[in-house]
Amino acid sequence: MRWRSFISLAVLVLVLDQGTKAAALALLDYHVPVSVFPGFNLTLGFNTGASFGMLYNIMADKPMVMAALTSALTVFLACMGLRARLPLERAGFALIVGGACGNILDRLRHGAVTDFLDFYWRDWIWPTFNGADVAIFLGAAAILTAGMKRLPKTGASVG
Repeated sequence: MRWRSFISLAVLVLVLDQGTKAAALALLDYHVPVSVFPGFNLTLGFNTGASFGMLYNIMADKPMVMAALTSALTVFLACMGLRARLPLERAGFALIVGGACGNILDRLRHGAVTDFLDFYWRDWIWPTFNGADVAIFLGAAAILTAGMKRLPKTGASVG
């Protein structure tokens, strides 16, 4: 994956993320769940904090600070991705960069990240998230998988 492929994948993630968020904003009412199947709803929400709403009480009125911090981290990750040697690792960084850009754009436009994917099991509710978050998770998994492939193969002997 060359730099063009890296950028293409990141832009694809950004476009898909923004498209699904636009649909959620147009079709869903704030905090009104729409049941898709047992254990999964579409529920419009907004995250002013970091991942899983952490720091929401500190960052709620500072979307530009969150956008700036996330942007700096995203530039760093993009540089790492463009230098990565393994295609899976580069793809992972591209997924993370595209997802992060989607969430940064939300903060700049709305002051918060638009979330709408809502999974639950009985009384346990996972924090609502979005397509960018899925891409970030898959990107991290790809980077970890690529890193596992780099580990030297050692044979343990019994004896």
